[in-house]
Amino acid sequence: MIVNIKKLYFFVFLISIFSILSAIYIEFVLGIKPCVLCLYQRVPYIVAIFICFLGYYNNSFFWIYFLFLIFLIGVFLSSYHLGIENNIFNEFSGCTNSDIKLTDKQELLKSLNSSRPNCKDVNFKIFGISLAAINLILSMLISALMIIVIKYEKNR
Repeated sequence: MIVNIKKLYFFVFLISIFSILSAIYIEFVLGIKPCVLCLYQRVPYIVAIFICFLGYYNNSFFWIYFLFLIFLIGVFLSSYHLGIENNIFNEFSGCTNSDIKLTDKQELLKSLNSSRPNCKDVNFKIFGISLAAINLILSMLISALMIIVIKYEKNR
């Protein structure tokens, strides 16, 4: 097996771009607000775009390790989010809408319009699978791919 590192960077770059554009489409075109953890789960993909760009042009194997670390963080974030969705973990305070002000009608409307959904509420599914579960699968697959490449390069 010969690993073409440039193709690998390009592949991960395309997956990351597609993931971010899909999230933006779901949020702004379909009008489905993301929760706080959904926003956090976008960060590894954004960082991966830059890492892939650097790795593609720098052609250094160092960036593969960095990609592995970034997607491992993505695995932890999406696992935690999936655990919250399935009532395995309790939501942290940033995931709930307990700060809505009920004293003034205008403030209530403003709070409702600016608030994010709770992290345990699944507002969008693809083929019956939540986006947190899809993100977990994707992050695990990319992490596994990075492990395979790292292991192959070490044995070479």
